[in-house]
Amino acid sequence: MKKGVIITLLLILTCLLSMNVFALEGYVDSEAGEYEKVQVKIGVKDDGTDEMADMWKVPAAKYSADTLWVLVAAFLVFFMQAGFAMVESGFTRAKNAVNILMKNLMDFSMGSIAYWAIGFAIMFGAGNAFMGTSGWFVPVLSAEALDNNDWTSHVFGSLDWSSVPTYAAWLFQLVFAATAATIVSGAMAERTQFKSYLIYSVFITGIIYPIVGHWVWGGGWLSDLGMSDFAGSTVVHSTGGWLALTGAIVLGPRLGKYDGEGKPRPIAGHNLPLAALGVFILWLGWFGFNPGSQMGADALPLASIAVTTNIAAAAGAITAMITAWFILGKPDAGMSLNGALAGLVTITAGCASVSPTSAAIMGALGGIVVVLSVLLLERLRVDDPVGAISVHGTCGALGTLLLGLFDSSNGAFFGGGFTLLWAQFVGVIAVFAWCLVTGFILFYGIKAATGLRVTQEEEQAGLDYEEHGASAYPDFNVSSIR
Repeated sequence: MKKGVIITLLLILTCLLSMNVFALEGYVDSEAGEYEKVQVKIGVKDDGTDEMADMWKVPAAKYSADTLWVLVAAFLVFFMQAGFAMVESGFTRAKNAVNILMKNLMDFSMGSIAYWAIGFAIMFGAGNAFMGTSGWFVPVLSAEALDNNDWTSHVFGSLDWSSVPTYAAWLFQLVFAATAATIVSGAMAERTQFKSYLIYSVFITGIIYPIVGHWVWGGGWLSDLGMSDFAGSTVVHSTGGWLALTGAIVLGPRLGKYDGEGKPRPIAGHNLPLAALGVFILWLGWFGFNPGSQMGADALPLASIAVTTNIAAAAGAITAMITAWFILGKPDAGMSLNGALAGLVTITAGCASVSPTSAAIMGALGGIVVVLSVLLLERLRVDDPVGAISVHGTCGALGTLLLGLFDSSNGAFFGGGFTLLWAQFVGVIAVFAWCLVTGFILFYGIKAATGLRVTQEEEQAGLDYEEHGASAYPDFNVSSIR
């Protein structure tokens, strides 16, 4: 039985690798190996003659392997939605679990439509230094255009370094956009109106996040400045984290979070095993998130990225545990779980360009910083039920800056001077400012137009019954007071 399954899978893989198909479309814009050089038409000159450019056609087997890997990586990152749902629901109260599951379902669903219609175009379409202005609804080159080497309708030149099909690139980038939106829901959990959540999910995945992505990955001004963010410590995680910060500030803390003297009270989550399961799912998904950002099945880089990713996560969990043990007197499980995520976020920017030793240091620093950030924000009366702002916002910025020090080629600690570190600093500040300005406009706008926070009675009763008429645990007595 097992032998038959293995043979079947090998046959399927062989067929996939032997398909003679086109890429972004089976071509790359830089010479590599024994690739076939091809002249393609990219426009028409003023004198009426064709404007031509060199492209290199990727061998069919590599093209299929690259495509297969990028799709598998996208599937892994999509599964991170389940991880986020488990972490968020586990760290919050039982009376809000259905609401959290619905938010994680709908931010991906609505984000998929928004990113297909406008987000991908804004992020990677031809445009200017601020945003893309072409490529709405993800157009692809027709078979006729490919046969004639006519690329005049191709608008995603910022992705020509990868040969995978446009649709594969779109799907991989979509799951990143959904991650940025999902981060926000954690910090705003247990008190946000569901309809308002749907509105801001569309704006984040369709406009705010894609513009940041264009600046760094789409040929925008931060890319020209020299900023490096391989898999999105700032582009994805800090963007989500800083937007989460604005949302939490506009909402205010949950009822009962602070006593009469303004001191924070602990509000325990209802299911720590569920949160732990979510963290392990996210850890697994990160092996698609970081190695998948290579956008190709290149053996040595993929192996190296996977190793740095894992080492940073492990180091972050360890140092978060130690830090919490020292400050709180106990090896706190919630802090340790968030420490693993902090290590993952911290290494995301530099996973392809730092050594395993540097990754361990970066992840360890992320684990320390996330604990300090959680405690600081709590004292500042920013109520974040799951620690999303600290994990993604603070540690995303930290990882981006640390890359300026630890990059094996251009980092300040490796003889590269401070040029990269300066570009990283400018990028972190620019994205922080962009997210704060757009976040406050968005959330205050929603608050004025439709309302943002549920009523006091709805919050006390729990959002499951009030918003969805359901309970995650109908056979159990769920308290409406906690």
